Amino acid sequence: MAIVAVASGAQAAAINTEHALALQTGVGIYVLMVDTSAMQADDSLTLRIKTKRAAGDTARIAYAYTHNDVQQEPNKYSVPVPSDTEISFTLLQTAGTGRTYPWKVLRA
Repeated sequence: MAIVAVASGAQAAAINTEHALALQTGVGIYVLMVDTSAMQADDSLTLRIKTKRAAGDTARIAYAYTHNDVQQEPNKYSVPVPSDTEISFTLLQTAGTGRTYPWKVLRA
């Protein structure tokens, strides 16, 4: 099974703004990777993946995880999330100083 990068970029976070990173509609198993090496004490970052059960449904959270303060292992990978309709990836910094986060979405 080949793993390919289907989207990537760097997001400058505005505090308390949920930033849309990518939206994918291809069938696959997806993983969000975010570099959190810029995080400092008092920073808080939430990564979310939202999916739809079927076309026309409302997107719902399938995965969410919050990271706080300086990160000892800065490369963060989500759990693999399968999708056959639509999957989206977001980043939300809720505390600290707004940082820039390089990110990538992988698909198998």
